Amino acid sequence: CWGPWASACLLNLQRRILAASNTRGNVVKNGDELMTKADELNANPLPYGKTLGIRFTHADPDRVVAELEVRPDLCTRHETAHGGLIMSFADTLGATGTMVDLDEGLATTTIESKTNFLAAVPVNTIMTGIATPIHKGRTTQIWQTRIETETGKLAALVTQTQLVIYPKG
Repeated sequence: CWGPWASACLLNLQRRILAASNTRGNVVKNGDELMTKADELNANPLPYGKTLGIRFTHADPDRVVAELEVRPDLCTRHETAHGGLIMSFADTLGATGTMVDLDEGLATTTIESKTNFLAAVPVNTIMTGIATPIHKGRTTQIWQTRIETETGKLAALVTQTQLVIYPKG
C-alpha cells in the first residue's frame, strides 16, 4: 500500500485481516484499530490479574499464554512463588480461555481445580502459563494449564473445570 490510495488500501487490509482472523478470535476491532485479543486483555485487565501482574501474550479459543513476574511479595519465605499464586495464575488463564470462546452475554466460573506442583519457581523470574482446552461442551469446559519456569521447566500442571453460565430468562 502506497501512493494516494495508501489509506484506503490499509483500511481494506485491516478489514481482511479482521475477517480472516476473527474466526479464530485472536484479532478484535477497537474503534478504527485492530488489536490482538491478548492486547485487549492487557488493556482491560481483571482487577486481580492486574494486582498479580499477569501479561497475556496470546489468546484465542484454543490457547491462552501469559507471563507473570515472580515478585518478592508473591513468594514464600524460601523465595519461591507461593502455591496460591501459581493456582491463581492458572485459574485466570483457564477462565480467560473459556471467556474468549464464549458468545456475547455468557459468563463462566471455576467449579473445580486440581494442581500438581512439580518444581519451584524462583523469585525475580518470569513464569509462563500455557492453557489449552481438553473439553469444550455446552455447559462446561475443561482447561489444562502448564506453568513453566523461565528455563522452560514444568513447575505445575493445573486442570480446571469451568461452568458456562447462561443468562436467566
